[in-house]
Amino acid sequence: MKSILLLFFLLYCNLLLAQQTIGLFTNTPDSYNGYTLFAPTTNTTTYLIDNCGEKVHSWNSTFRPALSAYILDDGNLLRTGKLNNSTFTAGGSGGLIEMIDWNGNIIWSYTISSTLECQHHDIDYLPNGNILAIVWDSKTNAEAIQAGRTTSGATVWSEKIVEIAPDYINGGGSIVWEWKVWDHLVQDADSTKDNYGNVGNSPELININFIPKNPNSSDWLHINSVHYNADFDQIILSNHHFSEFWVIDHSTSTAEAASHTGGNYNKGGDLLYRWGNPQAYDQGTAINQKLFNQHDANWIPNAMTDGGMIMVFNNKVGSNYSNVNVINPTVDSLGNYNYTGGAYGPSSFHWTYQAPIPSNFYSSNISGAHRLPNSNTLICEGRPGRLFEVDYLGNIVWEYVNPVTPSGPAAQNTTVSQNNVFRATRYPLDYIGFTGKNLTPQGYIETGSTFSCTLYTSTIPTQKEDINISFFPNPTSNIINVSASEILREITFYDLTGKNVLTKKCSAKNLTINLSLLKQGFYIVKAKTNSDIQTIQTVSIIK
Repeated sequence: MKSILLLFFLLYCNLLLAQQTIGLFTNTPDSYNGYTLFAPTTNTTTYLIDNCGEKVHSWNSTFRPALSAYILDDGNLLRTGKLNNSTFTAGGSGGLIEMIDWNGNIIWSYTISSTLECQHHDIDYLPNGNILAIVWDSKTNAEAIQAGRTTSGATVWSEKIVEIAPDYINGGGSIVWEWKVWDHLVQDADSTKDNYGNVGNSPELININFIPKNPNSSDWLHINSVHYNADFDQIILSNHHFSEFWVIDHSTSTAEAASHTGGNYNKGGDLLYRWGNPQAYDQGTAINQKLFNQHDANWIPNAMTDGGMIMVFNNKVGSNYSNVNVINPTVDSLGNYNYTGGAYGPSSFHWTYQAPIPSNFYSSNISGAHRLPNSNTLICEGRPGRLFEVDYLGNIVWEYVNPVTPSGPAAQNTTVSQNNVFRATRYPLDYIGFTGKNLTPQGYIETGSTFSCTLYTSTIPTQKEDINISFFPNPTSNIINVSASEILREITFYDLTGKNVLTKKCSAKNLTINLSLLKQGFYIVKAKTNSDIQTIQTVSIIK
């Protein structure tokens, strides 16, 4: 009888799980405990949830997001708003930036929306309190032809990045710095027009005739993210249509940003670094392309695993799957990027998340990812509104599906649509912006959820900088040498599916490992010392 009751109970639980469609699916002890911010793209409310999927706060607005939102150090919400500009109608169109306090009061706003320009997609809050914004910068057909473009519609939407100094007393603000794509063009089609030169010899410039999308579309570049690096005073931009990201110098004056000299790197506003698709500057073919309509190019904070590297959400790696990738740029400690010709390095990714069944993870647009303090990665699979966290080996340790649609929160066990999320951000429990704020769980956003959940304490591993360890040569063919500053007790190799393929027990600072039985490819290596310090690195095997 007990066996029958137990079987019935298990079947009942499986039935409930099978019916669940939204809200929290997974929360494990390996997740990073914090609060996750997300702004459903089809709704005007921005939500903050705990790791159990319960709402702890929300902010209402008159406008849908366009598309990003952030919590500032004072607890205010900085977000973008969609004004439905009738000229700039492409995805991500916004026009409004607003700041909302914890109590829901709009305390500041700024508008960039006209027939000639429009804010879109993303913003970034700078350490000095100013705000970077991506802005479409419309050019006429005549301007485009004079600049050397061979194909043009009625208008060409170029791009610019503006830095806004808010005026909290009088409202609005002023633009104190700007950078324009139009000042850094090159073309090799017509010597009688502006910007004539050798595209292949000018990787620091932007080929006005590289048009990978519809040549009749005004939306030429479609930059979809902006992120600031305070260490180098640089800005990284994700160029969707070119399938590459760019790095530019923020230390310039506006005049220097319009030129080719000046600033900390003496290149003015020219590109310091670009990566993802060397076809864009005539230094490769389709086989060399690594990024495909990517989003959310961001620097990983130095204190975290893979600190100083660049993470992107690689949307269209295949016809029906996405990846999250980390790139280790060829940069020195001062922010100078090494370039000796050809395509910018590196030639491959440092780290990749891909679903075990690739098609189980796919978002054709929007989306993002960022590294967490415990070495995990929070991923926003934007189209299906799926937020999930993976550990460094790719195991899912937290998963949530946005339950909010244009009409508001849906009911559990119903099929939802239009629950897209542009990006999600996980904030630590002790984030300074939460000081003095009420974060009492208020229940699930969706209706009809009755399951219970446990909040776990995050374990932050000792960061890799605490171990001086090297693997060489890397890449290697059969043998790899290991040298560490502490005595190692175990080294484990995992393939990209997370499978343990080799474990080496040891008690030494220096050793040699035979890898001849491993196949060609990338491997994740976890090393442990006698004092339980851990580090994770990657090794490439070439046969």
